[in-house]
Amino acid sequence: MAEERTSLRAAYRRHERRWADNRYVYAVVSRRSHGVSIGVNLNPDKGCNFDCIYCQVDRAVPPAVRRVDLERLDAELDLVLAAERDGSLYAAPPFDALTPDRRGVRDIAFSGDGEPTTYPHFGEAVALAAAARRRFGLDAAKLVLITDAAYLAKPKVRAALAVLDANHGEIWAKLDAGTEAYFRTVDRPNVPLRAVLDGILDAARVRPIVIQSLFMRVDGAPPPAAEIDAYCDRLTEIVTAGGRLKALQLYTIARPPAERFVAPLADAELDALADAVRGRVNVPVEIYYGVPAP
Repeated sequence: MAEERTSLRAAYRRHERRWADNRYVYAVVSRRSHGVSIGVNLNPDKGCNFDCIYCQVDRAVPPAVRRVDLERLDAELDLVLAAERDGSLYAAPPFDALTPDRRGVRDIAFSGDGEPTTYPHFGEAVALAAAARRRFGLDAAKLVLITDAAYLAKPKVRAALAVLDANHGEIWAKLDAGTEAYFRTVDRPNVPLRAVLDGILDAARVRPIVIQSLFMRVDGAPPPAAEIDAYCDRLTEIVTAGGRLKALQLYTIARPPAERFVAPLADAELDALADAVRGRVNVPVEIYYGVPAP
């Protein structure tokens, strides 16, 4: 059992956004998806409207590809999903760490080297993923959008979200702060916090969504108690205004971050933070601890 846990920790740390010779579609062992997640990278140019201090994307290395070829993306989805179906995906690390009961595609997730909704043909990409899900009979698998929520209210994005909804879709929206100052410190965005909060509310009034929040030590210090209070206030405001929140995913750093002055919270620190949130917000809380280095 201990050996299995060690193998899984190593698998969680391996989160490369590449598979075989693919440019856009990859597979990972995801702790938040609880198994195999098929990733779709719509930002291979590494362009993003946020510059989060904890981001794992190495933007110092020039991108190998700058544009998305949807025809190739569709073919790559077939390759990865076929490898999972015939079992060949599990022949090599990190997927060989998964026992048979942990195998299977949990989701097809739009999560790459930037914000997926900035891609001009986001709606077409969602339609391709939905078609692949049907083609491979992945009825239990979700279509997941992992987003910073800044552009969820745009008409073209709203239309794409309707396709997501029709295909067992789920939105995982980032909210890492309760105040503008802390938001700018950890996410280094191109929009104010209000734009993110408005985007979350716009989406959550239509369907229940998941909130993803990463907390960490910055220059050795955990998030201030006042910041957590403000974060809870923002969540309460969303719910009071008619937003439906399915769950809060509270997590910390699991892989090498962009900046050296950030570090993961200890398990006990994350537990205490989660208890504070549970005491203020009536939404189920999921905790994902940091993954220790091997």
